[in-house]
Formats: sequence, structure tokens, C-alpha cells
Amino acid sequence: MNQDVKHLLQSGAALTDRTLERLLPTPDTQPHSIHRAMRHSTFAGGKRLRPILCLEAARMVAGSHELDTPAAELGAALEMIHTYSLIHDDLPALDNDDLRRGQPTCHVAFGEATAILAGDALQTLAFQIISRLAVPPGSVVSILQAVSDAISTGVGSDLPGGLPYGMIGGQVMDIESEGVKPSAELVERIHRSKTGALITVSVVAGGFLAGADPEMIARLRTFGEKAGLAFQIVDDVLDVTQDSAQLGKTAGKDTASDKATWPAIFGIEQSLHDAQELIEDAFAALAPFGTAGDPLKSLALYLTTRKN
Repeated sequence: MNQDVKHLLQSGAALTDRTLERLLPTPDTQPHSIHRAMRHSTFAGGKRLRPILCLEAARMVAGSHELDTPAAELGAALEMIHTYSLIHDDLPALDNDDLRRGQPTCHVAFGEATAILAGDALQTLAFQIISRLAVPPGSVVSILQAVSDAISTGVGSDLPGGLPYGMIGGQVMDIESEGVKPSAELVERIHRSKTGALITVSVVAGGFLAGADPEMIARLRTFGEKAGLAFQIVDDVLDVTQDSAQLGKTAGKDTASDKATWPAIFGIEQSLHDAQELIEDAFAALAPFGTAGDPLKSLALYLTTRKN
């Protein structure tokens, strides 16, 4: 890994973890079980990609680090939403997985009922944090609209900053596609919704926080959509080329469950080629930002070269 990218990831993850530690209830806060479950999954590891994308987008638009504190809080909220989605995704009723980020999944460690509530609580806390960000009220409203749209069933895309795909909608499509011969169109819709929407809104929300104009937001959205789809394509490839120890989660689950994946449609070689083309398109969207966009470009490149 490039040393600049390594530093970017490490420093961004460290800032995110400090912020999460400050914002999450302590293990001794009552009721103990729910708060310990929330912390178990939030601090089980993870690259913190979404918070880092948010932070770097805000820095790029602002041209400085002066908004690092609210950007880190926004990033922490996005990580809580991401963690909630993983907790629910791992439940017996959905993917029924025992391993996440190299640790027992939340329902394995705390029971199914507590895991469901832990996911609910993380999502609720995330919106509380966003509503209290120390930025102009108009920016807060734009962020709330964009984030709620991105994790929804996909409705509301006509709202300012709205996204055409929703994470929960993607999850539903993913469930209903199991055992059905996937089409290229279906796989792309699932990927852009289930994974891509939250990655995209992480970049867009960072832009809103820093006061980006509509043209900047459009470019950030294009970057996020391209990079987000590339991320999931690579994730599909890793699922069939890496083992569980390398991935930190159960390998081969997509194949075993007949999931709609990019390699299932296009094969591994074409999948990697498609991911690279998407990253090139993501780079092009940031061209007007000049060298200020280099950190985001480095992160996008990392998405297609990672091994877990």
C-alpha cells in the first residue's frame, strides 16, 4: 500500500475512533446490554472508509482542516449507520452470518433481540448527532435529507441532494434475487443501492457540510457513485478469491447463497477491468478540484487494489 494512502487511512480511522468513543454511550451506561452490543460491533474493526471519505470531501471543498470536528462527527454518524446495516445484514433472517470483521457477529455475541435493537439504536443516535452538527442549519437539513434518502427504500430522490438509490431497497432486492438467475441490470441496481448509496452520500454529505455549491455536489455525487460501485465489484471478487481469515468475514457466502454478484455475470477478469474503468471515471469527476482532490483519488484507487 502506498505510504500516503496508509497514513490517510490510519489518521482518518484514528480520528473517527476517537470521535466514536466520545459520542457512543459507555459500556457502563444503562441499559448495559444494548450499549455494550452497540460498541461491540462499532469497535470490532473496520477500515472507516465512509467517515474518511466524508472527512476528505469536506477538506477538499473547504480547502482546509477547519471543519475537521463537525466532519469527524458526521463521519462517526455515517459509521454508526454502516454498522447498524451490518448488524441487521448478519441476522439469521437475512445473511445468517457468524463472523464480521474477524469477530463474532452481534447476534452471536448478544442474542438476536439485542442485536436488532442495537442496530436500531445506532441508526437513531446517528441522526441525533447529525441534527446537532455545528454548521449552518441549511447544511444540516441538506445532510439529513441526503442521508435519509440514501439509506431508505429509494424514494425521495427528488429532494435536494437526493440520491436515486436506497440502501434498504438494495437489501430487499438482494434478498429477493437469491436463487434467481441474475441480470447485469439487476446486479448493478443492487450494488448501487445496497453498498454504493452510503458510500456516495458519505462524499456528498462532506460536501454539504463544507458549503459546496450545486456543481460541486454533482461532481462529488458522480465520484461517489463510481467509486462505490467499484468498491462493491471488488468486494464480490474478493469473496470468491480470498479466504475468511483474509476477509475478516465468511468467504464464499455470495456463491453459496446464489447472490447476484458482478463476477457471476461478467467473470473475475472483466469485473476487475470494470472496477478500474469506474475509478478512472471517478477521477475525472474531481478534475476541477486539482491537487486538492488527490486524497479522495488515492482512496478511490485503494478501493480497487485492497485484499480485504
